[in-house]
Amino acid sequence: MKKNVLFLMLLALAVLSCKESEKQVDQLKTRDIKVAEKLFGLEFSNAERDSMLNSVNQNLESFNAIHEFSLENMIPPALVFNPIPIGFQPDLESRPLDWPLPEEVTLPENRNELAFCSVAELSVLIRTGKISSVELTRFFLDRLEKYSDTLECLVTLTPGVALEQARQADEEISNGVYRGPLHGIPYGIKDLFAYPGYPTSWGAMPFKEQVIDDKATVIRKLEEAGAIMLGKLTLGALAMGDVWYGGKTRNPWNLEEGSSGSSAGSAAATAAGLVPFAIGTETWGSIVSPSTRCGVTGLRPTFGRVSRAGGMALSWSMDKAGPICRSALDCGLVLQAITGEDPADPGTLDIPFNYAPLKHLNTLKIAYLDYLFDSEQGNRENDSLTLEIFKEMGIELQTVSLPDDIPVDALSLILNVEAAAAFDELTRSKQDDLLVRQGRNAWPNNFRQARMIPAVEYIQANRIRSLLISQVNSLFQDYDVIIAPTFGGDQMLMTNLTGHPSLVMPNGFNEKGSPASICLLGNLFDEGTLIEVARHYQLATGFEDKHPPLFQ
Repeated sequence: MKKNVLFLMLLALAVLSCKESEKQVDQLKTRDIKVAEKLFGLEFSNAERDSMLNSVNQNLESFNAIHEFSLENMIPPALVFNPIPIGFQPDLESRPLDWPLPEEVTLPENRNELAFCSVAELSVLIRTGKISSVELTRFFLDRLEKYSDTLECLVTLTPGVALEQARQADEEISNGVYRGPLHGIPYGIKDLFAYPGYPTSWGAMPFKEQVIDDKATVIRKLEEAGAIMLGKLTLGALAMGDVWYGGKTRNPWNLEEGSSGSSAGSAAATAAGLVPFAIGTETWGSIVSPSTRCGVTGLRPTFGRVSRAGGMALSWSMDKAGPICRSALDCGLVLQAITGEDPADPGTLDIPFNYAPLKHLNTLKIAYLDYLFDSEQGNRENDSLTLEIFKEMGIELQTVSLPDDIPVDALSLILNVEAAAAFDELTRSKQDDLLVRQGRNAWPNNFRQARMIPAVEYIQANRIRSLLISQVNSLFQDYDVIIAPTFGGDQMLMTNLTGHPSLVMPNGFNEKGSPASICLLGNLFDEGTLIEVARHYQLATGFEDKHPPLFQ
């Protein structure tokens, strides 16, 4: 009996010893610190490594405790990005909006032409009773059912919601209750935003069946404006590219091409006349790029202009939501409905959106990034013609340069770190293996490599970002709008980091027959001026009136 007890005691000690040995294996050694120094650009002495070893292992325990704490994607960090530089005074006066809507619109005899009517035109048709919201909603639901598989642009159709909202709109309008230009107008929304009772897939297989019983603020605001939600449109998985779990969203002008991303479905469906307008999001090109590829007008608002509450977070300090439409005027009509401070999104700011039409643009100071227009890049011919058109409109264009003494490309690590944090549990659970794209430049690898970025470098990058914000903002003390090649230089990353607004619109076609675009950059919270400059350009050119033949 005593031998058995002794054996059990020895066995227990052996197990404890093994566990202790396993625990020691998990502990970091001074040699691990030495290896890490190369990544951080540091070199410590053996004595310094030995001194910090205990603290480093204590930090490791803290990391493990954080890993065991479950965090939902919607929970933001306590640090809130603010794009307003020191000394900047935003315009806080709210003035009446004066939209140049058409006085009279004739209902087309060929109802198929409704597919490419602007929001402005459709609003007049509905307000004057020439068409009902129910009829218009059924028309676009039919087009989505007919063409969405061709474009691979639809995740979920919501006919029940749409028709009920349309019936309510018709009833209100018939009773003299008119909510404004979006009342009764159908739209589509990127499947990054939540709506109760319907999947919000984020375009990614691990979240295909995810239902978030919340209503995104942008959807709620559109409901308040009387707009009609037709369905949830595709996005590249977790807001990258045009490949989602169900396929690859197509360019309506060339079905052999993808529509670009990540607001892939929003741009493709709008361009093909499946929806009058759509909502997209941008962190680094996700409104600009698909709007260019599909030949529509996309507006990336100032950071903090539109609430992201109820939407997937990728980068808390860079994500923005905005309209994708067929014209600049339409972008303004949509933006006015979705703008505003939201307690559910601490990044939003209470700064009014103002817009007023101008007879001429010669009262504005407009510049262009001449060194980018002179460089060899894909849309050089169309971009040069765009400058000539602005000059023909009576505008004396000035030349200007963006800051060149800041390592802008290096600051992209801010996005990588925040994205890796937003999807840390996806990485740890190995469910990132379920994503369709698995290459070196795809999210799974980006999330993993971002774990190697030290917290100190993330903070340092944001300090440099403060200088960048100040320098870019100083340019807009002298100019109202700056014209840029859409993909020229690092302006897209730069202005996404600083939070400045951007509008892209068609300015011709490339050698493959796909649309190309020009980019307008604006002052913080001055989207109204961007919209007006773009509206005048579109009146002078008509590129926005060209539509993909396959869908006419």
